[in-house]
Amino acid sequence: MPKTDNMPTEKTITYLLKTISPGSTLKSISEVEGSYSNYTHLIEAEHPGGIIERYIIRRYAIFSNYDRGEKARREYKTLEFAYENGIPAPKPVYLDETGLILKMPGIVTEYVDGKSDLNPRDPIKWAEVMAETLAKIHSLPRGIEKDCYVLDANQEASWFLRDDGVPDFMKNYPRGMDVLKAAFKLHPKLKKTEPCLVHIDYWPGNILWKDDRIVAVVDWEEAAYGDPIIDVAYARMEISILGFKSAAERFLETYVKLTGKPAANLLFWELAAAARPMYSPETWNITESPRRDRFDKFVERILDKTFS
Repeated sequence: MPKTDNMPTEKTITYLLKTISPGSTLKSISEVEGSYSNYTHLIEAEHPGGIIERYIIRRYAIFSNYDRGEKARREYKTLEFAYENGIPAPKPVYLDETGLILKMPGIVTEYVDGKSDLNPRDPIKWAEVMAETLAKIHSLPRGIEKDCYVLDANQEASWFLRDDGVPDFMKNYPRGMDVLKAAFKLHPKLKKTEPCLVHIDYWPGNILWKDDRIVAVVDWEEAAYGDPIIDVAYARMEISILGFKSAAERFLETYVKLTGKPAANLLFWELAAAARPMYSPETWNITESPRRDRFDKFVERILDKTFS
């Protein structure tokens, strides 16, 4: 979706700065790349004496039937929880759940100096560090689910099974119907697992690095509580699509070793993960090879295991 028409005005940012950083003046506003379901901008503010502060503004676009105010609360409260518990995440600064200042529901966080790494020099080490961070997220204490409007992770990740009839997007994608049949086969057999905080969209594009270490996990707007293997499955799919099949295996091995628990329900959640690119191949950039071939091979491997 086009974002340039949704640049926050100088008047809006000036008013915001009076609230979050009194005495500062706006220096610049720029769009942040890679945001799909919201409008994300970097603002720079300057204090007397030349001190520069940077903030990220995330404002939520209308998307499906989500309550944008609830989404803002969910991401803000989850970031508070993660940050306070030592998870590398942006520090939340301001919640505007009604859009009073930002003109639409949104949040403000401190800027984190880091970049996503989709072409690592050492894919195995890269996967290990991402698995370590995910294991830490999944080890967080319970409590956030009581007051931050987190979603039901299991329901969110198995959304494609809730439609009446057969989803057209699965009919239209090669082997989509096989994925649907396999998911229906495994869903009643899901093992009960200890629920935890689940990111839902844990993939390399939402992980910022600096000096070979993770400095922030971003994009928590779909934060949920449920089966932790949802995140493992989704990350493995995305790592595979990027072309690092061996790294995807190491990611799983590292995660299981660190948590001391088997990856129960992995096949089902990998099937669920595969439904997401099928819904919108253009968004996931799987309309052409090599990404299309890598995704299809990932699907074939899951189906072979499911029906073997």
